[in-house]
Amino acid sequence: MRSYAELHVHIEGALEPELAFTLAKKNKVELPFANPGELRKAFKFETLQDFLDLYYANMAVLQTEEDFTELANAYLAKAKAAGVTRAEISCDLQAHLARGVPAEVVMSGLGAALSQSEKAYGISTGLILNFPQHLPVAEAEDAYAKALATGTELLAVGVCLTQAGVSAAPFTTLFSKARGDGLHTVAHVGADAGIDVVWECLHSLRVGRIGSCAVEDRDLMYYLADYSIPLTVCPLANAALHGAQQAQHPMPKLLEEGVVVTINSDAPAYFGGYLDANVAAVTKEFGLSEEQLDLLARNSFAGAFLAESKKAQLAAELIPA
Repeated sequence: MRSYAELHVHIEGALEPELAFTLAKKNKVELPFANPGELRKAFKFETLQDFLDLYYANMAVLQTEEDFTELANAYLAKAKAAGVTRAEISCDLQAHLARGVPAEVVMSGLGAALSQSEKAYGISTGLILNFPQHLPVAEAEDAYAKALATGTELLAVGVCLTQAGVSAAPFTTLFSKARGDGLHTVAHVGADAGIDVVWECLHSLRVGRIGSCAVEDRDLMYYLADYSIPLTVCPLANAALHGAQQAQHPMPKLLEEGVVVTINSDAPAYFGGYLDANVAAVTKEFGLSEEQLDLLARNSFAGAFLAESKKAQLAAELIPA
C-alpha cells in the first residue's frame, strides 16, 4: 500500500453515525434519527447547505474532552488503515465555541489524541484551526486567541469559503497575525464562491495551500504549478456536493502541467470514504497509472507543512522509487 499525507480533513467530518449515537447517549443528546443506519441514509445531499446543516447539528454530541479524544482516535485508526502516515487535521473550534463548548475542552481533547498519534498509529500530525464563512470574523479572532491560550500546538489557520458572494478580505488581518505567530495558512474555496475568491486567498491571505473546484481556469493552473502551491482535491466530497463539476478536476492534465495535486477526504464520514476510497475514486475515473499514483503520493508529502528534509525522507522511505 502506498503511504500518503492527508492535508484537508475536518475532524468533525470523521464523526461516524455509530460514534455519534454512542456520544449522544452518553451526553443525553437527542438526535432526530432512530439509529445510526437512519442517520447514514441522510448522507445524500441535494445542496451544500444540506450537508452543512447536518454537519453542524451533529456536533451537538461532542461535549467533553474525552469526546474529542475519541473522535480523533477514531479518525486516526481509519486513516492508518487507509495508508495515511501524516495528517494535518482541521478543527472547527469557532463553531464549538458558538455552542458553548470551551476552547480548553476542544483543544485538550484533540491534543491528547494527536500527541500520541505517531506512537499509537504511526501518523505524525498537525492541527489546523479552521474558520467557517458563516460565523463573524470577530469571533474567529476570539477563537484564535483562545486556542493559543490553551497552549495546544497549532500548525496553521484556514478558512472555508463555499458560498456565492463571499470574500476572503475580512480574514486578511487574522491571517497576517497567524503568519506573524509562525503559523501556516490554508484555504478551501467551494465551487459556488468562484474564481475571484481563489485569487483573493492566494494574494490577500497568502495561503500556502489551496482547495478549489475552479482549476479549469488555465491561468490558475499555471500559477499553482509555477509557484508550487499545493492543490487539495477532495474527490468524493466534490462528487457528492457538485456532481458533474468533479470533471473540472482533469487529474492527468493537472499532473502533467506540474500542479502539486493532493488527494484528501474532507469529511469522510459524510462522503463515503477515507483517503484510500478517494484515491480509488480518481484512479477509476481517470484511469491513473502506477506512475501517476506514485506522483500523487509524493505530492502529498511535498504539500505537507514539514521541514524539507523530513518531506524528502518520507517520500524516499514510504514511496519506493
